[in-house]
Amino acid sequence: MQAFPHSTTAGPKAVVVPPSLALPVIESSFLRQLHPYWPQLQDKTRLWLLEKRFMPADKVHEHADRLCYTDLMAGCYTGAPDEVLQAIADYSAWFFVWDDRHDRDIVHGRAGDWRRLRHRLHAALDAPRHHLHHPDPLVAGFADSVLRLFSFLSPAWNQRFARHFHAVIEAYDREFHNRTAGRIPGVEEYLALRRLTFAHRIWTDLLEPSAGTELPDAVRKNPAYRRAALLSQEFAAWYNDLCSLPKEIAGDEVHNLGISLITHEKLTLVEAVDEMRRRIEQCIEEFLGAEQEALRFADTLADGTPNGKELSAAVRACVGNMRNWFSSVYWFHHESGRYMVDSWDDRSTPPYVTDGTARES
Repeated sequence: MQAFPHSTTAGPKAVVVPPSLALPVIESSFLRQLHPYWPQLQDKTRLWLLEKRFMPADKVHEHADRLCYTDLMAGCYTGAPDEVLQAIADYSAWFFVWDDRHDRDIVHGRAGDWRRLRHRLHAALDAPRHHLHHPDPLVAGFADSVLRLFSFLSPAWNQRFARHFHAVIEAYDREFHNRTAGRIPGVEEYLALRRLTFAHRIWTDLLEPSAGTELPDAVRKNPAYRRAALLSQEFAAWYNDLCSLPKEIAGDEVHNLGISLITHEKLTLVEAVDEMRRRIEQCIEEFLGAEQEALRFADTLADGTPNGKELSAAVRACVGNMRNWFSSVYWFHHESGRYMVDSWDDRSTPPYVTDGTARES
């Protein structure tokens, strides 16, 4: 089926979801949204990828639109001001490119390159303005996107975002060492690490500038709000693992829920896929209950004051975008060329990455 009457991608084909990946409840109960700014978003992020030299021009021309990175964010953060959505989309595109660099450094055993990049990203996160012209495009682009995200809310929000992303960088380092050693984490260890490598807290933080309001700690830490936020991100991470499983098996990767289930729970591939689907479907069901709890919590914030009314509306907007993560992530995995392994010349080497060894030292 097709997610939109008019496809957001370059091709006119309807989206075909393989039965093993199909989730009828998402298709029927999670209406897909798309921010009206999407066409400009796609154009500007494509130009940003070129300007920051993240990908060679020929790869941007051939693959950028088909990768659908902007479609994903335009579906997750509906209602965001245009400039906020643009900053989020560019940051998300950077994140995918960083993930690809991390993968290639592992594949080619470039421990020194990864170590330097890791330290530089930590430094750029702490002082983005000082890294805007760094020789490594990935560091300079990161500094640019972070500086833009830091312009929307308060220094306290910026510090929280930075703290959360420092943890993501360190989680990527743990994944680097696991993969280079061929070490497959146990299921519970993997799930805890996945919350960091998927950047659960980062994507949840970005709900706030999208809603135009920084939420007080008492609101963000409310159990109803936190549970709905966690479930939206768990779904996204686990469904990504399910869809990525063929790509990651082909690439001899060790970081995937299915691979942990096969290794440590002694499941067959078919059994692992069934178990992943069971967890994903349970996550959706639990979110539907948590969503209602979070909306009831939002209602309690409307205490008759202008501030209470604004805060209640902001929480409702955030919870609405938590819901949007389900449909946007689902369709992204069936529209994006990132997961179309069977169409690649080499199933272990994505065609949209540059697989060279040159690095700025």
